[in-house]
Amino acid sequence: MKPIDPQEWKQDLPAFREKTAAFYKGELKKNDYKGFSGLYGSYAQKDGKASMLRLRMTAGAVSREKVCFIAKMIREYQVKRVHFTTCQSIQLHDLNETAVCEIMEKALDAGIVTMGGGGDFPRNIMCSPLAGVEKGEYFNVQPYAKAAGDYLMHFIKAEKMPRKLKVGFSSSPANLTHATYRDLGFAAREDGKFDVYSAGGLGNNPRFGVKVAEAVEPDDILFYIRAMWLTFRTYGNYENRGKARTRYMQESLGSPEKYKEAFQEKLKEVCASGEDLKLKDLKEASTENSRKTGDETVFTGSNAIEQKQEGLYALAWHPIGGMPDPAVFCELADAMEEIEGVELRLAPYETAYIINLTGAEAERLNTIIQKDMAQSLFETSVSCIGASVCQVGLRDSQGLLRACVERVKEAGLADGTLPQIHISGCPSSCGTHQTGTLGFRGASVKVDGKLESGFVLYINGCERQGEETMGHEAGTMAEADIPEFLVALGKTVAESEEDFNIWNEKHPGGIEAVAALYLR
Repeated sequence: MKPIDPQEWKQDLPAFREKTAAFYKGELKKNDYKGFSGLYGSYAQKDGKASMLRLRMTAGAVSREKVCFIAKMIREYQVKRVHFTTCQSIQLHDLNETAVCEIMEKALDAGIVTMGGGGDFPRNIMCSPLAGVEKGEYFNVQPYAKAAGDYLMHFIKAEKMPRKLKVGFSSSPANLTHATYRDLGFAAREDGKFDVYSAGGLGNNPRFGVKVAEAVEPDDILFYIRAMWLTFRTYGNYENRGKARTRYMQESLGSPEKYKEAFQEKLKEVCASGEDLKLKDLKEASTENSRKTGDETVFTGSNAIEQKQEGLYALAWHPIGGMPDPAVFCELADAMEEIEGVELRLAPYETAYIINLTGAEAERLNTIIQKDMAQSLFETSVSCIGASVCQVGLRDSQGLLRACVERVKEAGLADGTLPQIHISGCPSSCGTHQTGTLGFRGASVKVDGKLESGFVLYINGCERQGEETMGHEAGTMAEADIPEFLVALGKTVAESEEDFNIWNEKHPGGIEAVAALYLR
């Protein structure tokens, strides 16, 4: 099936302009507008005075041309807030009526689609961020992820879709995209095939995915996507919006095994239909890279990763909270414009990688991103956009992260004494708090008899394939106490003269012991 030409989506834009104008005139309520605008990848922000726009970046890949386009939009519309999301998209915030409409349309000319970025639609396809350049990966899954992304765009206007449909590809057991607990996930194997998982997801009623197939040929992945859609059409819950997610089918069908049987039944129907869904000519693409080798310059920066292509490097760039300084983003875009074959890759933990750099280029670009860069593992912590912006958010997760970073820095804790933490402003788990080593989820807590801002603490979640674990709930902390808890935890680890991971392994219950003083 041919990809949809981005230009075809332009026929939908007049309706968006009309509804957006009505909203900004006060003729349309915020909730009513949300039900419409999600299709277009845009929502009104919490105060109802500005909009956000989610730019889909299939497989987390942002070409040099797209980076430069985004920088142009930032400058032209004076965008002050940008966010790298945990679903490998780029969000632009605080847009007025004119900006959100015009950027949406101009993005289509740049090959960037926003349609389906929100609402009850297939979301941005996810992929291991260094696919194709990472040493030790089983194989390059990116061409298959991109093909899946193209195919899923045909479902944007399909009937009876789940409330969200999240699909991910992983190239190794690191499982960075959570392929084993997405609505549909393709986990690479050493033999060059995929194991397929389905009906997983974080948030309310979290579930790890059901392995519905093993050793699937990569060229056959579209059969499994269509089977997923048909399974939900047949067994999904449309009556209760809160349960209109694929993971609830494990329970409604009676067990994970029964779900697998139902999925396999639909897969047989797809295969028997005669529809040609087999991919072609992607195996060769999976071994290609736009640059073959680098120069003789050796770059040894702490954020540099040697690619499997000799002499080439990837640079890790993690702005605090995944919120890059727009000026730094634009400066980086200017530098990337001069480099053939360079690309930005977005990771599910709000890090961006600049790939295909020679040693000399890496050294030059690193001077730019160091202006806006996490300086420790803890500072690479993950946070959703938070309640100051998000309509459904309960707590300001970005504000909490900034407070924690400042307090930890003030305490002078050494790198490695604290892990990367994951913060979600509400139960939706956009900050993936449920599978982080330390996670926090927005809540309320009683302090001196009054309800105050708080966060539920989750401990020892794990995303690695074969070791997946949901963090257990330890209790609720007042938001104001969390920075002090982290400092106390960091000091306890520092006294052991071990890094956090070793200390945590040696001291089961150690985190709980420190947390006990702060839980309400």
